[in-house]
Amino acid sequence: MTPATSRLLRVRAASGSGETDHGADELRSLFDWLRHEDALRGRVRAEHAPIGPGEMGAGLDALVVAIGPGGVGAVAVGALAGALATWFPHRRADLRITVTDENGRTVEVDGKRVDVSALAEAVERLLADGEAGTDGEGSPQ
Repeated sequence: MTPATSRLLRVRAASGSGETDHGADELRSLFDWLRHEDALRGRVRAEHAPIGPGEMGAGLDALVVAIGPGGVGAVAVGALAGALATWFPHRRADLRITVTDENGRTVEVDGKRVDVSALAEAVERLLADGEAGTDGEGSPQ
């Protein structure tokens, strides 16, 4: 799949705050979970933060999910939403996931209440708004 035929979504996680932020650990767990989804196989990669001065390596910053065009994209969006909804109940209650498209539009998901159909609709709307060139933020809660 070439960049011209796919859209990219960045998935970030935040859990806890300050020194107790477990977002990178949660992203590693989600990355492992998504690798087992047939519709997402080969479409998910890890994105690391830039290495700062005095750091020995970069931390995990986001997961990048390639969403294909048309029906392929719809299947991938549905698989992503379903995987998130199945994965969330096994995570920390204070977990928050942010899905961002290439234009900076976002959908935030609170781990305390995940509605699969609302999540899929919000991500689909995020992609549709990007194609139409409109600004919009969604929340599937």
